[in-house]
Amino acid sequence: MSIAEQLREQIETSDKSRYEIARQSGIAQSVLARFVAGETSLSMANVEKLVSYFELELTERPKGKKHRGKTDSR
Repeated sequence: MSIAEQLREQIETSDKSRYEIARQSGIAQSVLARFVAGETSLSMANVEKLVSYFELELTERPKGKKHRGKTDSR
């Protein structure tokens, strides 16, 4: 699950209204609404505000090869 998907889930399952989340996190309500609707992405600054608001932690994933689809072993 991507960071954006996780944040959307946190927003949608929160007992706080989107207005309260926007106001308390310092993000414009219109930006939050467009993000939740999937119309726009968030700046890193706004991601950090939401991560802090929801008391989440961002961790770096180890870099490695991504496996996409099957390989032909012929």
